[in-house]
Amino acid sequence: QVQLVESGGGLVQAGGSLRLSCAASGRTFSSYGMGWFRQTPGKEREFVAAINWIGSRTFYLDSVKDRFTISRDNAKNTLYLQMNSLKPEDTAVYYCAARSSRTLGVAITAGEYPDWGQGTQVTVSS
Repeated sequence: QVQLVESGGGLVQAGGSLRLSCAASGRTFSSYGMGWFRQTPGKEREFVAAINWIGSRTFYLDSVKDRFTISRDNAKNTLYLQMNSLKPEDTAVYYCAARSSRTLGVAITAGEYPDWGQGTQVTVSS
């Protein structure tokens, strides 16, 4: 099991940027595929972006493609989500998630990830 702690959330105006970080500890971070999900009250957790263990493959929710970038630094045991051109509809609690996998593919459903962080709030004002 890997422990995950998100940071970097906050309040930003529409059009602004934020960078979320997810610090991992407990197991070998480089053996894990990673993902970002988000959730608003009353809705199911929504896939945002995923990256494989080596960082060679990524996948995005259509509505964030070209605005968000997922990346990882295995030497620092940290996952990132750079969010640009933020919109009010991006407002949510953002979670990072991990799954032990050294496949080249990525996972895009919440059920494929056994390990989760506590979440960080992102609020985009109009």
